[in-house]
Order: sequence, then structure tokens, then C-alpha cells
Amino acid sequence: MSVLDNFQDWKDFLSARVNQAERLGMDEETVSELAYQIGDYLAKQFDPRNDSERLLKDLWDVADENEQRTVASLMVRLVNDGNR
Repeated sequence: MSVLDNFQDWKDFLSARVNQAERLGMDEETVSELAYQIGDYLAKQFDPRNDSERLLKDLWDVADENEQRTVASLMVRLVNDGNR
């Protein structure tokens, strides 16, 4: 089973990676940049498998780069807030 099969699994995976990056001393800007790069890769390489993924991909596709970076930052915030 892939972390991409289920949106909650994807959020848990992203949360673990964000926590790991923070423990390694990466600042919020660096973490957001990595989230942007991952989001861009996923949007280009994978077909959405469920409604949640379809929504994220559709938003990503209509957004300009600045808006995509905002989406990536919001995803990081979403998983960080879930850990508090």
C-alpha cells in the first residue's frame, strides 16, 4: 500500500517528513520549498486516485507558481497544526 492510496496516509507521511526536517534544523521556508517541489513532482507524475487528490491536482494545475507555493505552505501548516 502506497501513502498515495489514502489522503490521511499522505497527510501522516507528510507530517512525519516535516517533523523530521524540523528536527534536522530546517527552517519553515526550506520545508515549504521542499513541499512545493514534492507537490510539483506529484502533480506532474501521478494521476489522482481519489476525490481529495483530484481537488489538489486541479487547484495546482490552475494556480500560478506563487499560488502553488502557497498551497504547499498550507499543506505543511495543515499537517503541523494536526500535531498540536
